[in-house]
This record gives sequence, C-alpha cells and structure tokens, in this order.
Amino acid sequence: MGKDILTTIQNEMSSFSKGQKLIAAYILKFYDKAAFMTASKLGKTVNVSESTVVRFAAELGYDGYPAMQKALQEMIRNKLTAVQRIEVSNDRIGNHDILSMVMHADAENIRATLEEMNRQDFDRSVSTILAARKIYILGVRSASALSSFLGFYFNMMFENVVVAHTNSSSELFEQILRIREGDVIIGISFPRYSRRTVKAMRYAKDRGAGVIAITDSAASPLAELADHTLMARSDMASFVDSLAAPLSLVNALIVAVSRKKSEEISGTFSKLEKIWDEYEVYEKTDE
Repeated sequence: MGKDILTTIQNEMSSFSKGQKLIAAYILKFYDKAAFMTASKLGKTVNVSESTVVRFAAELGYDGYPAMQKALQEMIRNKLTAVQRIEVSNDRIGNHDILSMVMHADAENIRATLEEMNRQDFDRSVSTILAARKIYILGVRSASALSSFLGFYFNMMFENVVVAHTNSSSELFEQILRIREGDVIIGISFPRYSRRTVKAMRYAKDRGAGVIAITDSAASPLAELADHTLMARSDMASFVDSLAAPLSLVNALIVAVSRKKSEEISGTFSKLEKIWDEYEVYEKTDE
C-alpha cells in the first residue's frame, strides 16, 4: 500500500493541476514529514489551499485526506531509520506537553484497536492456543518484551511453552526446530517488522503448526502467514515504539485463556503457596 501510493503519484503527475503538482512533489521528496501533517499544514507548506489538498487525496482514489495520510504512515513506519523517527517526532511534538501527547496517543491507539478488533479471530486464537500440544511464542527486538510477558503467564497455565527470542537466526531456528502439526506459534512483530520472525513463522506453517500473528496491519508480512491475525495499533514516540495497545491486547489474550483454565491455575497457585511455605521462600533477606 505504501509503495503503491508513491508509485501512483509518480504515474499520475502529468494529469495533476499546478497546485496538485506542488503537493505531489513535496510528498515524493518529504513523505516522512508529509505523513504526519494535517491537510491545513501541508497546504500552507506548499502554498496551496486546504481544499486543494483534500481534492488531491480524492484524485488519488482515497476517501478523504485522513485515508491518504494513513496510507503514507503505514508505508513510512517500516522505512524510517531511528534518526528519521526522531526528526519526525520532534516536528510533531514541537513545544507541546510530551507527557500528555504520548499518553493521549496511547489511549487513542487502545480505543482504535478495540473498535477494529476482529472478535472471531480473537476467539479462534484462544481456542487454538487451548488445543495446542505445544505453544511457541516469538518476538524479537522491542516485541521481545511482549513475548516475555505473554510467556511468563502462559507458563503458569501450560506445561509446554517455549519463548523463543534471540538475536541469532540460527539459535532461533534451533529453538523452534521440533515444531509440528498440533503445535501453535504466536509471532509478534510491529514496524519495522522482523525478518527473523517472518522466516520462523513460515517454517512453522510449512511444518503444519497453527500460526497466530500479533501485529498492526493486514498488510504486515506476518498476517500473510497467519491462520489468525490479532491487530493492535502501534505508533512511534520518537525512536521508541509505542506498544500500549499491543500490550493491552496481550493482556486480554491472557485473561481470555485463563478463564478457560481457571481450575488448573488455582491448582498451580495452591502448589506454589505450599512450596513457598515449605522452603521459606519469603525470607527477611528477600524483603
């Protein structure tokens, strides 16, 4: 989608009006900045009216300027370097209150994720996880925090859980080597998407395992491989990935699975409490 919008602009350049050509030229050269501009700001930047910008989006086939802006944002989030992310975020934040901007953006991502969630895919993911012989959880780079969190709680509910996250592709495949039909792999990745995660999920699919993707878009390379895709809005705050909505989704997944295994979980915690008492786990030195 992202690549198509730039190609479309280039291909249709000759048919644009003078004002539209100014917009097109700016987007082609500064798409990283244009993607986060309002229609009004983009118009002022290239010296055309806001209505001209809106008509330009319609000319490209988008249902309004926000749709075109979203297409640009989806494209660049997988292309921007860390330095470019900092530059873009600095332009967006300006002199505004950083705390308020970041937390309001996270709240909006959670709201949008809830509204756009495919409930059937969510329910089917829960059923797939519950029926799995073995559960593999995969997330690298910033997604490793989410995979570790999910794995921590799944280890309390299931006997066969493998949390596979490593900076080495060879080690990653060593950890999922025995995956097979009857198993499930939960792959987590957000822009910039991890090639290692995509390759591992393709391997798991080829081996007949169930594949669940936690990602941000139907255009994600993970979604193409998944039997079930759980999408959560992810944004960038400076060079940092905003994972508030993905974490909330992971929380919901944990709670949904735990509801189906409430008796086993109660038994697990009862055993833990006995072990803590027997071995005096809570000693004064631990307080």
